[in-house]
Amino acid sequence: MKRLLLIGLALAPALALPSCSSVGYTDPDRLQQLDIDYSLSDLRTLAGRMSDSMIASSALQYYEGKEGDPRIIVYVGDVENRTSEHIDTQGITDDMRESLLNSGKFRLSASRQGQDEIGNQVEFQQGGRVNAETAKAFGAQVGADMVLYGTLRSLSQEETRSFENLGTKKENLSYQFSLTLSNITTGEDVWVKSEYLSKTKKTGLFGG
Repeated sequence: MKRLLLIGLALAPALALPSCSSVGYTDPDRLQQLDIDYSLSDLRTLAGRMSDSMIASSALQYYEGKEGDPRIIVYVGDVENRTSEHIDTQGITDDMRESLLNSGKFRLSASRQGQDEIGNQVEFQQGGRVNAETAKAFGAQVGADMVLYGTLRSLSQEETRSFENLGTKKENLSYQFSLTLSNITTGEDVWVKSEYLSKTKKTGLFGG
């Protein structure tokens, strides 16, 4: 009995190891691929490519904003998710809004959420509780020159295990991110761009 007790005490630390866990911070700018599914890295990659292309586009160089300000006022609309995954595409447009604004070449009209908040605040200020000299009113907001909108699509393919591939299963997942910038006054599409992102996952013979 004493011998069994000693063995149990010796094994206790080893048995406790699997239950240990730790939490730490990671660098959001470092690419992290934990799975083939859509990830934060994919979001930042697609948003970065699109922003860089739009900022450098020669098609927008001819356009001058209102009152001699060369910056184009853009309303960033929705990106329709046509993938089979639950993807919050606003994360892509949020990253793009930051890059476009910081480039100094664009002015941004408030987002849909921002417009709702502005509307609520204007109604509050017009309700008689704010000094009339400082209260803001509807009708003074600057209108956007162009609207940006797009679509996110995905295509998945799977190669099953066979003798030819030595029992390795391969999964391919591709994303197509398309954006269009349209002139609100003329209805013209002044910038159109598609970016592609492909990922591959290989699982060995004894994998899942």
